[in-house]
Amino acid sequence: MPDHPLVRQTLHDCLHEAMDLDGLVDVLEKMESGEVRVHFRETTEPSLLAHEILNVRPYAFLDDAPLEERRSQSVVLRRGIPLEERDLSRLDPEAIARVRDEAAPDVRSADELHDLLLSLVVMRPAGEWEAWFAELSETGRALGVDIGDGPLWCARERRPWVEALWPGAAFDPDLAWPAPDGSTPGTLADEAAVETARGHLDVSGPVTVTDLAAETGLEESALRLALVALNQEGFAAEGRFDPELSEGQWCARRLLARIHAYTQKRRRASVKPITQAEFEEFVARWQHTAAGSQLHGRGGLLEVIEQMQGVEMGVGQWEDEFRRRVAHYRPEWLDDLCLSGEVVWGRLSLRKTDDPDNPPMRGKATPSRLTPITFMLRDDVPWLLQAVRGETAPVEPGGGAARDILDVLAQRGALFHGELQGLTGRLPQEIEEGLWDGVARGLITADGFQAVRSLLGSRSSSASSTYRRRTRPRLGARGRRGDLRAGFGEGRWSLMPRAPEPEPLDELAEAVAGQLLARWGIAFRDLYLKERFTVPWREVVWALRRMEARGQVLGGRFVTGVTGEQYSMPRPT
Repeated sequence: MPDHPLVRQTLHDCLHEAMDLDGLVDVLEKMESGEVRVHFRETTEPSLLAHEILNVRPYAFLDDAPLEERRSQSVVLRRGIPLEERDLSRLDPEAIARVRDEAAPDVRSADELHDLLLSLVVMRPAGEWEAWFAELSETGRALGVDIGDGPLWCARERRPWVEALWPGAAFDPDLAWPAPDGSTPGTLADEAAVETARGHLDVSGPVTVTDLAAETGLEESALRLALVALNQEGFAAEGRFDPELSEGQWCARRLLARIHAYTQKRRRASVKPITQAEFEEFVARWQHTAAGSQLHGRGGLLEVIEQMQGVEMGVGQWEDEFRRRVAHYRPEWLDDLCLSGEVVWGRLSLRKTDDPDNPPMRGKATPSRLTPITFMLRDDVPWLLQAVRGETAPVEPGGGAARDILDVLAQRGALFHGELQGLTGRLPQEIEEGLWDGVARGLITADGFQAVRSLLGSRSSSASSTYRRRTRPRLGARGRRGDLRAGFGEGRWSLMPRAPEPEPLDELAEAVAGQLLARWGIAFRDLYLKERFTVPWREVVWALRRMEARGQVLGGRFVTGVTGEQYSMPRPT
């Protein structure tokens, strides 16, 4: 290298700033002296600590997206493919045939045949390799085996394992090999069966127990025990992978991962990316805001709510949004969905903790069109609460009308507006402000959305008296307020459901991934950052990978100019 200040400075920056050469030398010296001990572990996938090295971070961003993907895919970093057969989509027969051809041994010399015999333990004779086996047999490196069920070949070093599996086996030539120190016939036989199954799975692809028994000469019962042991250590997987085989099959996980990757690659090859402008047009159609894409009726409104649940907007904005997405929207449809129990409204996100030295202004408890809430399906409330709030509970008021209302609702359950007024002894205005304080904190909801309209209407300055005068004739068994337009009462006020016991993170991440796809049609990190979910994006990505493995979503590059992994519904429209 030329002796130049710029070159010297570049080398120094690379070795001492971008990398820590001094730290590396220190670790190597401690390994040499024994101060740092090295433990080797064989794993089915790279350690998480190696991901940044394998992805050449933080410098991969300097490459264009295709080169960055090729570089990062040089070593597979994905969390292992699903262990359960139900979590894998139908594998492509051509991919299975391709992997079988790639995994099949390609012996080109006597030495390579000897290596193969060491890994397989035993194998049936192969006509094309007879000459090389004869050469190995003459030099005492390979033995013929007669177990009474057809001939087998084995390497001389594997004779103790073969004798443990078949005590009466005859060898030709009859050359001895010492058994491992400290081994017993029982443990040696178990070890031999496991290694025999491992070796044959590693070169065969999906195979049935019957075919594996015919190839190895082992009893099916012994093979099943060996395969279970390989499954427990993560080497083998069981399932119905090859549609051409009627029985269940076993396959080495590394080969199964390759088959799965080839299957995914063929599915992804059909993807044609679109521009950012085209994606915005797609989202408008997907979310029913584009002309001609609106939904219809009560069912259409329910579909919109299912798509938008988790999105928080000002309480006064929601019905305008529904009018954009549902043709000829009618408020009574929303009230009907709420009062029937299909839909729940409320605030999911948490307001910041009240500072005792700076108590919130009075206006924060006043009904406001800007208070954020969301609509959600009742069945989805538990996981939405957990996905947005995590383990954090809402801040409860220390006193005042809001505190009284929360205590009464906790003791008596859901109550009408008039009942709250009578039980707390508070003035109507105090009840309204206390209820809205609970709504703003994410603590209180109501049966119907008319309750929100009532509170907002009662606070309008010029129309307040007119509103009450017009609604008075509708009072009755429904409560103190009626709906001017829909004919529904506001229903009862109640506490928002509490976040349930934490669900398994994988299940929660899959629920979030499904909602993300339902909302946008395509999922990637930039879209996820617009959401309020607290589940880490890495967990959502792993969930999307599992969903792709099951065939529920499709991975690929759908939108240009977007970095990172992208997933979509199988056939977005």
